[in-house]
Amino acid sequence: MSSTAPAPSTPGTPHPVPDAVAHLTGRWTVHRVLRDLATGQEGAFRGTAVFRPAAGATHLLHVEDGGLTWNGATGRAGRTLLLYGRPDGTADVRFADGRPFHPLDLRTGHWTTRHPCGRDRYDGTFTVVSADEWRLTWRTTGPAKDQLQHSVYRRADRP
Repeated sequence: MSSTAPAPSTPGTPHPVPDAVAHLTGRWTVHRVLRDLATGQEGAFRGTAVFRPAAGATHLLHVEDGGLTWNGATGRAGRTLLLYGRPDGTADVRFADGRPFHPLDLRTGHWTTRHPCGRDRYDGTFTVVSADEWRLTWRTTGPAKDQLQHSVYRRADRP
């Protein structure tokens, strides 16, 4: 698994998304490059992200699963988040245990957000490139972390 950055799409303006939950529902491939800027170490995650309605609930489960290569070793990795849609087409993103993570507004195709985590800070930038691709960059700074994550999500199928 190479940690080379994902191939760029055709440049252009962001793709507006009137309803984040409706747009994200389905299965996506994920390629994420991770960099520890303090140590120079780099890794990559390749896998899938599935956004599906939670059983009996009013939100989506965002489940990522795949392989993470770090320092030459590859292991299984994943995460689960929750997306609660709002009537205006935006969403609230929460951790799997229900704690708030960040708001999400893709109506212009571009969104920036911030999440404080202890004394560290996560600054996220979402850009929808097309109906079938979006990108997410997290820059983490603080006393415990100096990291950069860049992810490319490409639609694998629709629900």
